[in-house]
Amino acid sequence: MTESFDLIIRNARIVTPSGVVVGDLATLDGQIAAIGQFAGTAVQEIDAAGRYVMPGGVDPHCHIEQMSGMGVWNADTFETATKSAAMGGTTSVISFAAQQQGEPLRQTIANYAARAARGAMIDHAFHITVTDVAVPEFDRDLADLICAGHRSIKVFTTYNIKLSDRAILDLMVQARRSGALVCVHAENDDLIGWTRDGLIAAGLTAPHYHPVSHPRMAEIDSVERMIRYAEFLDQPVMLFHISTTEAVDAIARARGRGVPVWAETCPHYLFMTGDVIEQGAPEGGKWMCSPPQRTTDDQTALWAALAAGDLQVVSSDHAPYRYDETGKLSNGPDAGFHQIANGLPGLETRLPLLFDAMVANDGLGPMAFAQMTASAPAALYGLANKGQIVRGMDADLVIWDDTRSTTFSENDLHDNVGYNPWVGRTITGWPSHVFLRGQLLVENGNFYGIPGSGRWIDRPQIGTPKTGKPALEAAVLLDRS
Repeated sequence: MTESFDLIIRNARIVTPSGVVVGDLATLDGQIAAIGQFAGTAVQEIDAAGRYVMPGGVDPHCHIEQMSGMGVWNADTFETATKSAAMGGTTSVISFAAQQQGEPLRQTIANYAARAARGAMIDHAFHITVTDVAVPEFDRDLADLICAGHRSIKVFTTYNIKLSDRAILDLMVQARRSGALVCVHAENDDLIGWTRDGLIAAGLTAPHYHPVSHPRMAEIDSVERMIRYAEFLDQPVMLFHISTTEAVDAIARARGRGVPVWAETCPHYLFMTGDVIEQGAPEGGKWMCSPPQRTTDDQTALWAALAAGDLQVVSSDHAPYRYDETGKLSNGPDAGFHQIANGLPGLETRLPLLFDAMVANDGLGPMAFAQMTASAPAALYGLANKGQIVRGMDADLVIWDDTRSTTFSENDLHDNVGYNPWVGRTITGWPSHVFLRGQLLVENGNFYGIPGSGRWIDRPQIGTPKTGKPALEAAVLLDRS
């Protein structure tokens, strides 16, 4: 008997967790229904003609409709950000619900959920960014939110929203009890502050001094310290935006001895070096991010760590600020590096940049590409029905045109940032079709999303298990509390 489907993609190279399958893929009721050789008809059929079909991208590190610690709003709303993401092949995002000082956590989540419900056009979840542990009912709210499916927490070890190490340890214990992943922006605040203040005192405030103000040792020190806390408590930790060889080495050693630590890097560390800010003068502030871009040797180490599995994810760290008075130049056109909001837009460019490097140019290959950009983040963060082309999973799919050559121009993205940090770079490969739960979102540059159609993703549990027992001292305290 011939089966009937909603969609059949024919003659494709389908990237599944077990290998590349040459054949057809069918969807039914928003899920993947068949892969390979099967008889069937569909309402819609697409001949992929030997093109790769990949899982829709999962970007687990995005700042959307959020105010920075400097009091500057992101350029993007959930509508503009998720359109940009979809145009680049991403169908799920985890953005930050950033607590304001004095704000109860339940209110933080409610505010962001309302914004996403109005505008999001792809599926989404939230990291709870904790900045104030002294608000009323903090412990109860955090436990309730984790149990309600918000199973990742972000903390900073630097900037004016940092937590003390004592507060981070307390938070790790709460996360351990409730089953959450703790994500860390790991840089040593005192080392950054000491360096920054010295540069300012010397009048060295041009944007190209920004990398100097964030010494690599600041990342190394904080990464190693957070690893030790994860080891002491046996609490899963995700280390964000790793940029240095030494941090990679510390993570590899920790994982080798069984510490429950995972880590990510970003395209701007894989494809840019620190001199991009000086080369971009007088508009070097466009390329400022934290940590800053490093060296070619660091890039080599990051790629090697991705190949070895010591880094598991490549996220965008999409942090969109316009290069005008509403964003990076909110302190004037001659603002110093310490007065310019940090961050780059990246939701739309993450996957094409990586496809070019990993697939089109014979890098780590299509399976590694799918793993690092979709499967691994979905698994680590508990997005149970996302990130893999397997029967029964959500039909979040991307057909890649691996013959299309694109040279980025100054303002060719679909976000609200107004510039492309990759201007002038030529890549091969671009999504020709993007589907969210079987529904067509993008076709050959045309967008069909509807504001508010994206769904919140419940996460009943995370995919980052504890690996053993906490240290003896921690175990005694945990047992008695």
